[in-house]
Amino acid sequence: MRVPFIKMHGLGNDFIVLDAREEAVPAVTGQVAKALADRRTGIGCDQLILLEPSEREDFRMRIFNSDGGEVEACGNASRAVAILHGSPASIETAGGVIAVTPADGSASVDMGVPRFDWQSIPLEYAMDTAAMPLGWGPLGAPMAVNVGNPHAVFITPSAPEIDLAHWGPQIESDPVFPQRVNVNLAHLIGDDHLSLRVWERGAGLTRACGTGACATAVAAIRQGIVGETVRVSLPGGDLTIKWREGESITMSGPAAESFRGTFEWDDFA
Repeated sequence: MRVPFIKMHGLGNDFIVLDAREEAVPAVTGQVAKALADRRTGIGCDQLILLEPSEREDFRMRIFNSDGGEVEACGNASRAVAILHGSPASIETAGGVIAVTPADGSASVDMGVPRFDWQSIPLEYAMDTAAMPLGWGPLGAPMAVNVGNPHAVFITPSAPEIDLAHWGPQIESDPVFPQRVNVNLAHLIGDDHLSLRVWERGAGLTRACGTGACATAVAAIRQGIVGETVRVSLPGGDLTIKWREGESITMSGPAAESFRGTFEWDDFA
């Protein structure tokens, strides 16, 4: 069975999109997602995105990381899917309902209200999520934020010198995070302007992470480092994040379609 796909990216964070809203595809498993994501023997991507009908919203979006694990949210993919859909939409995800609005090669996404209580991150046991009493090498006291998926945010002037490829996987898999965690390492580079690198749970270092930008901006706003509108610069480009205490996060930035093709399902199942 040949299955069509759409290759897209948001700031270099790339996706294989399978659009099953009108015509179903065979059941996507972690094994299939991992095989398709392989950059040597598959199509190659950071995440595989599956679009399906929804009983409650305009449609449903499922997200599989390159290791095959299914996760709750992906901000860059949300913008890409908004552009693919071509009009405002309400999307069901495992992390909650998000609202998207496309506009001229970019999109804005209502990412919902961030959560800070330790059960919602989730953490293995109760602790202060505003400054977790934990440390890993040069990194300590992160803020924990759930923005549809879990994030640990470190904001430090020494961020550029820290080897995130070394410390990221150790923090991601620490037992204190029972569902693992995305690791965000940022520093202030100007007024209301942050530089950010992200070690993504199940994907490693990526060129951009939309939920990471949201979580980091929220952490910086709560700490009084920046105002309510924040420019977040990632290796792949910039995102604009807006948030006010008690309200939803709005993320805005570009996304694009790269190419389309088909593949033989049985080659990857």
